[in-house]
Amino acid sequence: MFAAQVHAQTLTFRQVLDRPGAKPALKIAYGKDPLQFGELWLPKGVEAGPYPVVLLIHGGCWQASLPGTELMWHMADDFARNGFAIWNIEYRRIGHAGGGYPGTFLDVAQASDHLRELAPKYNLDLKRVVAVGHSAGGHLAFWTAGRPNLAKGSPLHTADPLPVRGVVGLAPIADLQGFSRYGVACGAEETVDALIDAGRRGKPAAYADTSIVELLPLGRAAPLRQIVIHGAFDSIVPPFAGMQYRERAKAKGEAVEVKVISEAGHFEVIAPWTDAWRDVRTSIDAVLK
Repeated sequence: MFAAQVHAQTLTFRQVLDRPGAKPALKIAYGKDPLQFGELWLPKGVEAGPYPVVLLIHGGCWQASLPGTELMWHMADDFARNGFAIWNIEYRRIGHAGGGYPGTFLDVAQASDHLRELAPKYNLDLKRVVAVGHSAGGHLAFWTAGRPNLAKGSPLHTADPLPVRGVVGLAPIADLQGFSRYGVACGAEETVDALIDAGRRGKPAAYADTSIVELLPLGRAAPLRQIVIHGAFDSIVPPFAGMQYRERAKAKGEAVEVKVISEAGHFEVIAPWTDAWRDVRTSIDAVLK
């Protein structure tokens, strides 16, 4: 048992990046900044759609110093081989010019809405879109699902955000307040404060339009499937984070499914060659069926 537990902790983001695999064929700008782009992966070996869409958002502590869309290439390739179109988005992060609040959030919003422009050309089914994100990207995936709840006075508000059918968070940071207080990774409080511009805006106002727990219930306008997946041995975003989010959502009348995968850590959930991947694929299928 001890050996299995140690093995569950061994996969790092560097091992994910170093593993040979496919690369994206289509890089498409959704804005004018060099970092405002997405990589479109189309299904392989299937008929010509319309294709269900995985809106894929990478993590990396919201920081420019860590990897971007390339961390999700193995995931995107696996999804494409199984009949999905994938819109794997990049966005400005802390350390990039224009990153943090509001730029990071506006980029994710603009990238999401850009699917409307891509849909006719690439035969995408916008009635079957699932937002999928890992770690900090999980936070942004849930934020994308909750965008319709933003107050009209928020700089992040848009009139007609693209709806998603569901959201799957892979070790997501859904509660920025809790992560800021209790997180041990990513610089925790300092990083969260930089992301939401807490020093200038004041924390209550800063959390109001950025933290997922402040946007609950997410499915006010339409039913929304919410699934959270954690590795049991994830020390970066531990499973209790998802369980606490489930309880916060339950208090608002909303159901959240939480799956904890044994013998998995933080990065197994984005690696299609691991046993953990079966749960991820099953969850995506459940949302889009």
